[in-house]
Formats: sequence, C-alpha cells, structure tokens
Amino acid sequence: MKTKEIIFELRMKNELSQDELAEKVCVTRQAVSRWETGETIPNTETLKLLSKLFDVSINTLLGSPRRLICQCCGMPLDDSSISKETDGTFNEEYCKWCYSDGKFIYTSLEELVEFLVGHTSNEDWPPEQARAYYEEQLPKLNYWKQQGK
Repeated sequence: MKTKEIIFELRMKNELSQDELAEKVCVTRQAVSRWETGETIPNTETLKLLSKLFDVSINTLLGSPRRLICQCCGMPLDDSSISKETDGTFNEEYCKWCYSDGKFIYTSLEELVEFLVGHTSNEDWPPEQARAYYEEQLPKLNYWKQQGK
C-alpha cells in the first residue's frame, strides 16, 4: 500500500474528518488532502505525530519500504513487536522483548544466546547448532557491534 492509502484508511478507521486529523497533527486540512491524494507526504515531524496518534510505526505509514529486524536479537519486526520508548513512540530498531520502558533487557550477548537457544532449539535444530548460529549472527547486529566498541 502507498502512504496516501494508509493515511486515508487510518483516518477512516479512527472516524476522523480531514479537519479533525489536521487539528490533531497541527497542519491544515489541505495538507491532509494532499497526503491522501498522493501529492505530498508528511514531513518527518508530522510522521512522528501520525505514528503516535494511530499507534503504527513510521515504516508502516510509509508503506513498509524497509524490512525491519531487531538490532539486538535479529527477529523480524512489525507494529505488534516493535518496542516503544517511555513516551509511547515506536523505536524501530528493537523488538519489545529486547527493549522495554527505555531499557535493554539483555545485559550480555551470552545471556541472550542462552535464552534463544533455550527457546528455539529442538530435535531438528539441536542446542549446539542453535548456539553456533546465534554466536555467529548476533554480533553482526548494530546493538552488539556498539557494545563491542
């Protein structure tokens, strides 16, 4: 879906007129109309306001142009799994299981690897194989790269 369709659908789902939406995000009705016709897209600050108002990520508002993955555990992200900051805004870098209430859950790579191995290994993917995979892949994610600096 395109941004224009997403904004229109979210506005209708929330039973808002263009005037009401414009008032909530501090723009004119004409600006909302231009978004919904595809003439323009909201600026970054307005996207943040729309994200918070509709409880969807900016990535969703833009039609999901990026494939988001948690930069701590590698899990694919969607609006139901993306973490939020303490003010309720989405943090599109992490899942809600790795980052919650402004804090990271895992204090070490070893702690996360142990958790993941315990929850993902099975007959077809034995613990040794899962551990080797996570120990190789997780350090490539931004959170763990930053921890290594």
